[in-house]
Amino acid sequence: MSTALSRRQFAASLASAPALLSQAKTPPNIVWITGEDMGPQLTCYGFPHMRTPHLDRLAGEGVRFTRAFTSAPVCSSSRSGFITGVFQTTTGTHHHRSHRKDGYTLPSFARPIMDRLRDRGYFTCNVRQIAPDVQGSGKTDFNFRADKPFDGTHWNQRQKNQPFFAHINFTAPHKGPSFPRARKQKYLVDPARIELPPYWPDHPTVRDEYANYLDAINLLDTEVGATLDSLKKDGLLENTLVFFFGDNGRCLIRGKQWCYDAGIHIPLIAWWPGGGLKAGQVREDPVSALDMTATSLWAAGVDLPEKRDGRPLFGDKASPREHIFAARDRCDMTLDRIRSIRTARFKYIRNFMSERPYTQWNQYIERQYPTLGVMKELHGAGKLNANQSLFMAPRKPDEELYDVSTDPHEVNNLASAREHQGTLLDLRAKLDRWLWESDDQGRFPESSAAQQL
Repeated sequence: MSTALSRRQFAASLASAPALLSQAKTPPNIVWITGEDMGPQLTCYGFPHMRTPHLDRLAGEGVRFTRAFTSAPVCSSSRSGFITGVFQTTTGTHHHRSHRKDGYTLPSFARPIMDRLRDRGYFTCNVRQIAPDVQGSGKTDFNFRADKPFDGTHWNQRQKNQPFFAHINFTAPHKGPSFPRARKQKYLVDPARIELPPYWPDHPTVRDEYANYLDAINLLDTEVGATLDSLKKDGLLENTLVFFFGDNGRCLIRGKQWCYDAGIHIPLIAWWPGGGLKAGQVREDPVSALDMTATSLWAAGVDLPEKRDGRPLFGDKASPREHIFAARDRCDMTLDRIRSIRTARFKYIRNFMSERPYTQWNQYIERQYPTLGVMKELHGAGKLNANQSLFMAPRKPDEELYDVSTDPHEVNNLASAREHQGTLLDLRAKLDRWLWESDDQGRFPESSAAQQL
């Protein structure tokens, strides 16, 4: 779809969202529901083999964003960004699982959203027990010191009629105990029927891993349904703004930890029955997970901080984006530095450590991604095609440029194509400007005290 049409849709979406705060008797409750390591593999996003009725209903009654991206392709860095609404590369929280022992605090201009909402009178909670057999993980995973980020573990602990902010984390799509649990569901995705991206070999192990991940998303959908039922039972849905989103992209090869769309593209659904949002809207403009933070503050009537990177998605302070930025730095023991810019049509990636291969040692990936073992074996036997061999290359390209409108899996690098040099130069310049203006801390070596391996 053209950028012009996306802008018209954006304008129409704002026109359908009235000045909600002046109408509301009390500030709305705000609920963030996070699917960990989750891309947009839902029925409402066009995945036919999924069974996600609760999230599909949420999208049908709310606003679904088709081009939503996180600012980092790994959880702790992404969370350190969207919990403050400021790029993690600006606040020095860009390395995965950093600052766990050195007492690092955020710069004075950056505050967690919980603190800003608490100043407004909100009760904040990281919800654990939702139903007898449904629990939130309680995950925070911030790359900064946060002694008591939340007031409690459930909205029922607040004072009577006190507005609340609740963050609910579901681990189902994350590698771990939920994957075998997902296989116990009555309905399972048929590995033989799913479409594989062109950079994976067609192998039973690869199909099984992907299908198991999709099964885990179906499991998460039932947990979301239980959460909505719990809110309804407590009479809280009418004046509650709900965001559903992933904290980073899917936990599969060439997804999580990488700035390709598979690593940063997430589902994002906004639902607010009492907020005047037009049901069933589909927004195609590029948005960042940081925008969810700004939108929540706006909805709560909190003055937006002067130094912020998120933008309200609705209301009179909203403005469309032409592009989003994402950054990857050290992940576990694997050192790298990658920056990217994504428009509605193009993706530009700069690999600052291009001499390091995609497959440099990472214990988590080696242990949790069976597809990697298959790819190594087939690569050694010379049985991978050109697209499948990309991830096995001895080094990364210095620059990558993809036309994601025709190449959604980002396998055809156009950086050297003569007809795309204008786009390359434009996006290169925009990325350079962002690195400078955002004061990207990734240009400085990480101290040993900050690392937590």
